[in-house]
Amino acid sequence: MANDEDVFDITSAPKGLSADQAGRQKRYFISMMIRTLCFILTVVLPSPFRWVALVGAVFLPYIAVVVANAGRETIGTGASVLSKKPKALS
Repeated sequence: MANDEDVFDITSAPKGLSADQAGRQKRYFISMMIRTLCFILTVVLPSPFRWVALVGAVFLPYIAVVVANAGRETIGTGASVLSKKPKALS
């Protein structure tokens, strides 16, 4: 919850948690589909390219998890919090 002193400008409010989570799930799913493709290419491709696909299949899960977990905690509140409450109109 925001303190009574914090005032948020609606135009700089972060997107909702459900939208953020859906985006991260989509990125993770796409990464895992690419990993699956790398495993298939490991079987299908000839030797020099096979090893590149295998390296991709091995290291892609780590990269996918780091990208999927990079989310709301990186959003700063910098300009969205005003230093003072605006005065009420009389």
